[in-house]
Amino acid sequence: MLANPRPTGKSVPLSAVKLLTPTTPSKMVALVDNYHGLVAKLAHAVPAEPLYFLKANSSFLASGETIRTPPSYAGKVLFEGELGIVIGKRCRAVDEADAASHIFGYTCINDVTAVDILNKDPGFAQWTRAKSFDTFGVFGPVIATDVDPATLIVKTILNDQERQNYPVADAIFAPARLVSLIRAT
Repeated sequence: MLANPRPTGKSVPLSAVKLLTPTTPSKMVALVDNYHGLVAKLAHAVPAEPLYFLKANSSFLASGETIRTPPSYAGKVLFEGELGIVIGKRCRAVDEADAASHIFGYTCINDVTAVDILNKDPGFAQWTRAKSFDTFGVFGPVIATDVDPATLIVKTILNDQERQNYPVADAIFAPARLVSLIRAT
């Protein structure tokens, strides 16, 4: 789908369409502690390599749709704005110099978490379970293809109150480095 995109020149009024996720990914790889400011705020060590987990495909939801807490969960639900890296072609065992050519573009992510589940069992952090409920993987509405991610700022606002505001340039692992490290095998 992303190999040879071509504009059609056609326009459709937004009111006449229902927006879906801008792509159908095979997986969503999500990171933990990838911003210097965040690890300092949380008093965590700067990771030597990306700390990541997968979000289930059933969690994917289009931007603007309703996030639903599962009936089996009555605890606190948190959200985080994130930068999504959209891989545009098969990517395996790539070095950092080549990784950028595999990045099709960038999208907005709303990473939703059932926070009470995350550390419910002290012997095993439950990242995937806490973040993979249906509707907890919101992304879109578009993929920006002509943007330098280092110039972007992730800002999250809820009810007119700013909850997050951080520059992507503060990332511990920049997008191309992430792609090369996560897709190294």
